[in-house]
Amino acid sequence: VQLQASGGGLVQAGGSLRLSCAASGHSSYYRSMGWFRQTPGKEREFVAASSRRGDIYYADSVKGRFTISRDNDKNTVYLQANSLKPEDTAVYFCASSPRDILSTRSLNWPYWGQGTQVTVSS
Repeated sequence: VQLQASGGGLVQAGGSLRLSCAASGHSSYYRSMGWFRQTPGKEREFVAASSRRGDIYYADSVKGRFTISRDNDKNTVYLQANSLKPEDTAVYFCASSPRDILSTRSLNWPYWGQGTQVTVSS
């Protein structure tokens, strides 16, 4: 499976970005798809996840501001990030799992895309 993330960039605080992650390969490898983020010197942090059957889970830090959605026909998961804050600055990674789980632990996600940088200026 390959995961291709895009959509990062530089935005002012309060602005919005839409991240995309397109998956290729057998669909069984991405029953669940999620987003994590990482800043230098810190562990990868869970952001949001969505299963193919429709379960969704958010980190408390982004709840109400970020929305995860997926287009199963396009094998793509999106992360709409609104009301961005400087503390949202990070490299954002998409991940997938062949299981219908929405784990907050990065170790439970076997497949990863390359990161896309999100920078929020104050």
